[in-house]
Amino acid sequence: MEFTLYYRGYLKANSRPKEKQELRRYFHAQLKRLWHQIPLKERHELLEKEPAKGAIGIIQTINGFNFAPLVTERLNLIAELKITLLRPEPPGSIITQAGDIDNRLKTLFDALKVPTEPTAIPEGDHPKEGEDPFYCLLEDDNLITNVQVETDRLLEETKSSSEVVLLIHITTKATRASWANMGLG
Repeated sequence: MEFTLYYRGYLKANSRPKEKQELRRYFHAQLKRLWHQIPLKERHELLEKEPAKGAIGIIQTINGFNFAPLVTERLNLIAELKITLLRPEPPGSIITQAGDIDNRLKTLFDALKVPTEPTAIPEGDHPKEGEDPFYCLLEDDNLITNVQVETDRLLEETKSSSEVVLLIHITTKATRASWANMGLG
């Protein structure tokens, strides 16, 4: 399965849980829309909080959030990402005023996955309307098997050097074919 996620906003190196959760929310809205299109709209049994005996469920509950990652070990899926990062800096600047590319990508990967511990969700944050389940791309970022990053200049005025535009082209692949992942990888 292939699709593209879009983001425009701040992407800082070493972001706090609050900023990562804001990124998660941005992607949640797009992934929610994806889950209402074929082939995912035919796979809502995966979203059962208590799946039937022998069925696979993907919901993971952390701090009151019911996360629904698309790419999971249970579904034998992996993801390949091709990222276009537009930023208001000259081409070739790998280490920048806004932080090095590696740390900014780590922030992005953290926001694309289910938080691994309750402290990764900001204190006092709760699911808002339309966030149950809370859609995210990855169960864990170790399910990313290939990353390509291309950077270029963002040719619009920005308020900060941390402001970016991201296009994230995602390809999901099955590591082992099963009924559960048919059509998903």
